[in-house]
Amino acid sequence: MALAISSFLLLLLASITGIILSFQPLTEKIQPFRSANFDQLSLAQTIPQLRKTYPGITELTVDANHFTKVTGSSNNGGKLLAFVDPQTGKILGIPRKESEFFQWITGLHRSLFLHEIGRFFIGLTCFLLLLITVSGTILIIQRQRGLKGFFKRIVREDFAQYYHVVLGRWTLIPIFVIALTGSYLSLVRFELIKTPKISTDVDFEAIKPGPVRKATNFAFFKQTKLSDVLSVEFPFSEDVEDYYTLKLQDREVAVNQVTGEILSEVKYPTTVLLTNLSLNLHTGRASALWAIVLAIACGNILFFIYSGFAITLKRRANRTKNNYTSDESRFIILVGSENGSTYRYARAIHQGLLKAGEKSFITEINSYKIYPKAKYLLVMTATYGLGDAPTNASKFTGLLAKYPQLQAIRYSVLGFGSHSYPDFCKFAFEANNLLSHQPWAVSVTDVHTVNDKSPDDFSLWLEALSQQEGVPAINLPDDLHNVNDVGLETLSVNYNIEGARTDGMFTISLQARNKLNVTSGDLLAIYPANDHRERLYSIGVIAKEIRLNVRLQPNGLGSGFLHRLSPGEKIKARLIRNQHFHFPEDAPEVIMISNGTGIAPFLGMIDQNKKKTPCHLYCGFRESSSLDMYQDFLAASSSDKKLSNLNATFSREGNKQYVSELISRDADMVAAALNKNAVIMICGSLTMQKDVVDVLEKICQEKTGKSLAFYQSHNQIRTDCY
Repeated sequence: MALAISSFLLLLLASITGIILSFQPLTEKIQPFRSANFDQLSLAQTIPQLRKTYPGITELTVDANHFTKVTGSSNNGGKLLAFVDPQTGKILGIPRKESEFFQWITGLHRSLFLHEIGRFFIGLTCFLLLLITVSGTILIIQRQRGLKGFFKRIVREDFAQYYHVVLGRWTLIPIFVIALTGSYLSLVRFELIKTPKISTDVDFEAIKPGPVRKATNFAFFKQTKLSDVLSVEFPFSEDVEDYYTLKLQDREVAVNQVTGEILSEVKYPTTVLLTNLSLNLHTGRASALWAIVLAIACGNILFFIYSGFAITLKRRANRTKNNYTSDESRFIILVGSENGSTYRYARAIHQGLLKAGEKSFITEINSYKIYPKAKYLLVMTATYGLGDAPTNASKFTGLLAKYPQLQAIRYSVLGFGSHSYPDFCKFAFEANNLLSHQPWAVSVTDVHTVNDKSPDDFSLWLEALSQQEGVPAINLPDDLHNVNDVGLETLSVNYNIEGARTDGMFTISLQARNKLNVTSGDLLAIYPANDHRERLYSIGVIAKEIRLNVRLQPNGLGSGFLHRLSPGEKIKARLIRNQHFHFPEDAPEVIMISNGTGIAPFLGMIDQNKKKTPCHLYCGFRESSSLDMYQDFLAASSSDKKLSNLNATFSREGNKQYVSELISRDADMVAAALNKNAVIMICGSLTMQKDVVDVLEKICQEKTGKSLAFYQSHNQIRTDCY
């Protein structure tokens, strides 16, 4: 009675979710992805055929349903991810994302959305169920006056009493298996039973380059059935030091790709084998018939609760949305973002953790400090410039040294970037390296990266956290997966001018249907492929038109899309306020520095300079023809006193100068302007920005006696470069 009272609420929940989850392997097994003669196939029959059909294959996996999945790159260079016939290589289907419903139920079943605490109570409940099963069996034996009378006829006194005993006898074994395997898996989860990770240890110096054999003749491949395989990692190249890595049901093997000899073989320890067996028995993933038995057993547990109790209890609603301080939170989310887009993903995790009952705190990386109750540190950061930290993460190195944590904290780093840039997610890797050297920091995952805001990449990281640490499953908002039309503006193309220039520069003008609250220096976000990939451009606003100056990049997603637009076409885009890069109305003087792609917002600012604040425009182009189309506008602005002077230079004509050289030439004027609180604005490419900032740093040190950081901290140096 004590065991039943103390556990029936959790047993009720676990049983209901267990019934639902028993249908997951059933729905998977009915998919038509299994080869007809799967059990007879050997690796010698399958691996050569798959490698011939898919030269870019990197891995083969066989799941519990005996579905063969291949990953790698397809013949046309795309991503290869498909279920195939292992004998012919024919694609049978594409893996689908796991049902969000089953993911949610799984999280509830495993941890009640309470993370490690919830897992502890579920494990304790399994152990109590084990005790209930054993004690209930003893009571039946006592009732039936001995083990021999276990299945003798039961006297029917009333409905509940009768079926409590009858159904208990018939479902005793599956319920005992559920309780035993659940208890064992909980002990493994909390490392009370160790399951060491093993891997093959190959002696590269002993690898033989011959004799050369075909994979069809490898003795090991001939002897090994595909049904015994969990995964096969294919060699990345034909180099003899690259080898096959096979994970079988009971061991891991490394095989020479040239000779077929076994390079290394490691058998799994007993604890690993028992863990895999427990997973199969507890989930029913290996057998549809056993999954049905588990569903019936869970249903009987519900009946036992009904028949054993005459009362009902209300479940406690213990998860509410609350705000927590950093001092009381278990999850600390640090964000590094230059334009704020990374915060969307961080907030999704933050809200998901709060909904799961966790205490979560989100802040920028530069606000890092001591977190007395933190258990997890999640660092989510973009990379700015040429591999640099975003502005709100620039102090991370110093802060880590200043604030060592007082307890062990488990951390994971997620980088956001684009493979279009050479320094992809560089700062994320640097941040991970910094954390790895902290004595209090414990890594829970490798560095993960998100390319072009890919929701799939983001989900992989969440999955890794969930698998490694049991972090609650989080349902991502729809707007992280697709372009949400809410907030998008419809813009019409007025003109798209390329002119006679050969440097790839073109100017495009866009017009909104309605009046927009937008100004020069704001950002235009476009979605060229109508998916999650976003491209940002600084805009100028002249005569109520939005103007962009763009350089066509080879295979450029955004620039190519804009370049193809014709007058009259319409696009949907998002206008983003960029307050820090608006024209400084109160500045006594403004110095604008750009290259060709950054001139658009400055033209708009000059046009809106109604107060006729002294403005100096420094612009660098490749060719003089790039400046021609702006000459009339700039001349008119000079006449109206909106532009004080124009300083243009060309890197491929005449003296072949860069704009940074003009700033160095006018060092005295620049220093004097800074000393009287002038504002310097820089817009364009990151390479140009780096050169200009180096020059400004030198001017500040030599001419003003202060560092560039002083003027940056006083908002006198403003940048908007990409």
